[in-house]
Order: sequence, then structure tokens, then C-alpha cells
Amino acid sequence: MRKIMLNAILFVFSIGVFAQKDVTKFLGIPVDGTKSEMIQKLKAKGFQYDASRDYLTGEFNGHRSELIVATNNNKVWRIMVRDAFPSNESNIKIKFNLLYRQFEKNEKYIHVSSDQTIPDEENISHQMTIYNKRYEASFYQLPVIEDSLALAEELRSLMLTKYTEEQLANPTEDIQSDIVNSSVSLFIEKCSNKSVWFMIDRQYNDYYLLLFYDNEYNHSDGEDL
Repeated sequence: MRKIMLNAILFVFSIGVFAQKDVTKFLGIPVDGTKSEMIQKLKAKGFQYDASRDYLTGEFNGHRSELIVATNNNKVWRIMVRDAFPSNESNIKIKFNLLYRQFEKNEKYIHVSSDQTIPDEENISHQMTIYNKRYEASFYQLPVIEDSLALAEELRSLMLTKYTEEQLANPTEDIQSDIVNSSVSLFIEKCSNKSVWFMIDRQYNDYYLLLFYDNEYNHSDGEDL
């Protein structure tokens, strides 16, 4: 039983070890590198680049969309997807809830919080105008784990910086608890660097969905201050 528990703990902990190499992906493309490189990769996916307006257009998730590539220190940190055409209040609620359910059932993502769908009876125009309510939903892309001997060896080396081989082979309850707590904390931290979220944007009586794929490793952290 102890060895089974330890193997499970080490599997979770391995996410924290290798997540630094694993960044948010958009259509399978890492949200990373230079802007020009990203634009070329998106063009290869069928999007068209408008240099005068500095965005790309094409179909995404069944809808005509506009893509904006955001950078920090010449590294891509965000892909924003925007509806090319506006929706009315009724349709934007339907689109928001549908997109939420699509993410919810996708095994590549985990919830950031509980159900964030919009109730059918919600008057979003009133809520946004009077109370400045913001409608958004957030998810994390799960880290990618590579099952290899090299991974196992590096993971073993990491454990041995804190515990002896004998302790890992026969962990006490305190050691098991310590490893579990550390692994869960790292898991949450690394997942948070692969943020994917969306929100409703209102412009007069028109509504748009804005979808963001963020690589928080490249996001500004005050280094220019």
C-alpha cells in the first residue's frame, strides 16, 4: 500500500518538475516565441493576417473569428480570440454557456471554480450597466506528462535531495503528507501558468465573446519597473 501511494504521489509531483517546459497551447501551437513566428504558424493553420490592422482572421470553434497576438519583451504571452460578428443579449448567453460546457467536458482542462454559466433568466444588460458585472469563466490547461526513464530518474533525484532512499522506500505518514502537500501546491502553481479564460465584451447593444490563451511564464511580472 505504501509503495502504491508513493507512486501516485510521485506521478503528481512530476507535473511540478517538468511544467516549466510545458506552456499553454492554442490549436496545438505553444503560446511562445516571437510574434512573427506565431503569425506564420497561425497562417499555416489557415488564418489570414491583416498587417494594417495587426490581427488574423479565420474560423475558430465553428465561428468566424479575429486573433490578436500579444507580446511581452518580444515573447508571445497571449492569443486573444474575438468574435468577428456581434451577438444580441440572448445569443451571447447561449454562446457563453455553450463554450463553458465545451471546456467543462474537455479532458485537457480543469475548472478554476464552480459552475460559471449564466442563468437563463439573467438580465446581463442590466447587470453590466447598473452593477458593472463582469461575465467570465476560467480554466487551466493540464500539464503534459512524458512517461520516460529520464523523467523517472530526474524525479528520483529530486526526491533524494530531501529524503534518503530508505525513507522513500518506506515513507512515514509525515513524509507522505509532506510530499503530497508539496506536489499539490506545485501542481496548482504550474496549472495556473496555463490559463485559458473567456468573457463577454459589450459595445453599446452589441456583445462579443473574448477568449484568451495565456502563457503566464511570459507575462509581465514587473521586470520593467
